[in-house]
Amino acid sequence: MKTRTRRFALAAAALSLTTGLAACGTAEQAGNGDGGNDSSNASGASDGIRIGLLLPESKTARYEKFDRPYIEEAVAELCADCEVLYANASQDPAKQQQQVDSMLTDGVDVLILDAVDYKAIESSVNKAEQQGVPVVAYDRLAEGPIDAYVSFDNVAIGRLQGEALLEAMRANGDPMDGQTILINGSPTDPNAGQFKQGMHEALDGNVQVAAEYDVPDWSPDQAQTSAAGAITAAGVENVVGVYAANDGMAGGVIAALKAAGADPLPPVSGQDAEITGVQRILSGEQTMTIYKAIRPEAQAAAEFAVALARGEEITTATGTVDNATARDVPATIIAPTVLTRDNIAETVVADGYWTIEEICDAAHQDACREAGLLD
Repeated sequence: MKTRTRRFALAAAALSLTTGLAACGTAEQAGNGDGGNDSSNASGASDGIRIGLLLPESKTARYEKFDRPYIEEAVAELCADCEVLYANASQDPAKQQQQVDSMLTDGVDVLILDAVDYKAIESSVNKAEQQGVPVVAYDRLAEGPIDAYVSFDNVAIGRLQGEALLEAMRANGDPMDGQTILINGSPTDPNAGQFKQGMHEALDGNVQVAAEYDVPDWSPDQAQTSAAGAITAAGVENVVGVYAANDGMAGGVIAALKAAGADPLPPVSGQDAEITGVQRILSGEQTMTIYKAIRPEAQAAAEFAVALARGEEITTATGTVDNATARDVPATIIAPTVLTRDNIAETVVADGYWTIEEICDAAHQDACREAGLLD
């Protein structure tokens, strides 16, 4: 196992070959000066553990609102002298590679990495290994010699999405009598392929597929464009359901359906329990979403990172995973939950993910009353 001790040994060897040391980089420098790439320090202690946290983008609400603060809070609880350096790649693989380089230069002891492109980041993971810096792959299974992995059961997510969509379509009749459109996530995200796998397990043989698309960068705009083309080709009256892999793309799909004059809207799936997705579910525009409890994912990542930085064995993993280059990687895999209008209070509200006030804004007061969220 790569340890902090090994990292210090490598650093000492490098020092013996130089005449001096450059000044240590600040946590702010890890973010490359981007407004979304600032940093957070659990402690300013110069001799404490330094943890690099790299998230992929900020368009999806979860990363800045939940993942980042939850990880920082968990690290602070586990390690009083730990410092968290933070960077957001804004969906740019090259930028994320530069951020890794910057953090390695700044002397981080461990990385928590949610890769923009799971293949492109392999060279950065290799570089971290060469410098004795362990890597915790977070949410997405990066390629390269990673040391730990935490995520959700992504095949199960796709299967749950497909099953919920199929159930909703069957409530309207036989899905085989119409056309179903499939809008998958980004081909550079390994999770998207697993969602697709699970979705096909549920839907294959039960629906007629009008068209299927993989959407770069999970772009809602591109999802809307792709859906619009498929709706035109199939005929809006023939579309009986749309698989959208996440809530952002579901919004684009619904916009395309409305523009085409769909009335009523056919069932549409989603994922991430974004506030707009939950509100669309309340208003009847979106059928379901997948709620992923991010706090336990963040907690597991923090536990892995602190243990690795201290040179300790990981004892909290629930299993192991493999990637193309690493075998038996300690992993914690968390179960997802299907969210519909019937269990909003028991899931996102009960967990403090969203408040009633956030969900039930002025435009959704009546829908919230109908769902029992308001008196």
